[in-house]
Amino acid sequence: MDNITIGQYIPGSSWIYRMDPRMKIILTVILMVITFILPSLISVSIALAIFILVFITTRIPLMKMLAGLKPVVYLMIFTFILQICYTKGNEDTLLKILEFHFSFITLAIMLGILIFYFLTKKYVPLKMIYFLVVISSLFVVQYFIDNDLLFNLSYRLKVYEEGVIKGGFVAIRVILMISITSLLTFTTSTMEINNGISSVLSPLKLLHIPVSIFSMMLSLTLRFIPTLLTETRKIMDAQSSRGVDFSEGGLKSKVTQVVSLLVPMFVISFRRAEELSNAMVARGYDLDSKRTRYDKLKLHFMDYLGLFLCLGAMVGIIVWRVI
Repeated sequence: MDNITIGQYIPGSSWIYRMDPRMKIILTVILMVITFILPSLISVSIALAIFILVFITTRIPLMKMLAGLKPVVYLMIFTFILQICYTKGNEDTLLKILEFHFSFITLAIMLGILIFYFLTKKYVPLKMIYFLVVISSLFVVQYFIDNDLLFNLSYRLKVYEEGVIKGGFVAIRVILMISITSLLTFTTSTMEINNGISSVLSPLKLLHIPVSIFSMMLSLTLRFIPTLLTETRKIMDAQSSRGVDFSEGGLKSKVTQVVSLLVPMFVISFRRAEELSNAMVARGYDLDSKRTRYDKLKLHFMDYLGLFLCLGAMVGIIVWRVI
């Protein structure tokens, strides 16, 4: 929960902070499109390397970005394994044939590893790495142990080059998507996002679409994600001090723990919403009134340069794929 970085603004003074919020939103959309139209593993790897170089120049702590990727690590690993298992190739691209065995001995060892994992996981600080090591050890046991004469079932996994390439391609694409969106919220405050979205979507006002309401809702959502996460952590700490263990227990106890967490969270959310609405009314906020801004948005050289480079990259990739 502490690893969710969407909506967390990090104060700074590098070049990306001085960019116009409208342009940062437009560039984020363009970069997302580029991420989806990149055709190969080499191209997305090059895009990831370029993004890392650009990210270094922003002087944002690297651990912040890595922390934001932790919630999707399991999803990326699961997707990578699925691609390896189900993507087929031909004999020329066959990399390895892995033969795994099920027997009484392997099942007993695997069961012992799982019991040891559940008994020790709460004492290990790096739980994600520990989990990956345990899962890997289960496959290692099946691969190397084959000496049970009474019961022995085996299955083969053919690893093709196409599966490895496709799995890596999907994983890097997910990393790019999350990193790009996180970079926007890291370097743009909620007020700037609100003003930027209002300006970018202002042509929709001709269709009588309430752009100001939409932008305000989005900016408030991003603003209160970190606040609600902090409140959730406080509730979890308070319940842990009363003996509740959120990392242990069966399905029934998990459901009870989730309910005990959701009820106060809903109460806090409604209370925050009521306090916010009262504060906005007290300050004269009117949905139908024309909004004015203290800071006038103005494009600079870096904004035009970023737009030129991103549009050039997108057009070049489209032309490359068509030709």
